[in-house]
Amino acid sequence: MSNYFVYILECSDETLYTGITTDIQRRVQEHNKSQKGAKYTRLRRPVRLVYSERCKDRSSASKREYAIKKLKRVDKLGIIAKNKREDKNDI
Repeated sequence: MSNYFVYILECSDETLYTGITTDIQRRVQEHNKSQKGAKYTRLRRPVRLVYSERCKDRSSASKREYAIKKLKRVDKLGIIAKNKREDKNDI
């Protein structure tokens, strides 16, 4: 299993940002505190991680990121909500 992840952040203005990374904690910290964070999120700090999923490689992570970015906001919120429900069921 690789270490590529697709993630969704919620920005301070309640917009959603989708990206890929190999290290989620580092990337969220960059979005919040570093100039390495995306220009979009630098203007909307703080951000918080609301969703992530592991992908088998960079190619599949990029394809999944693209698919999520094409979704409407309501559909992205549905992915986030479904993930929260599944996490609660794992407890």
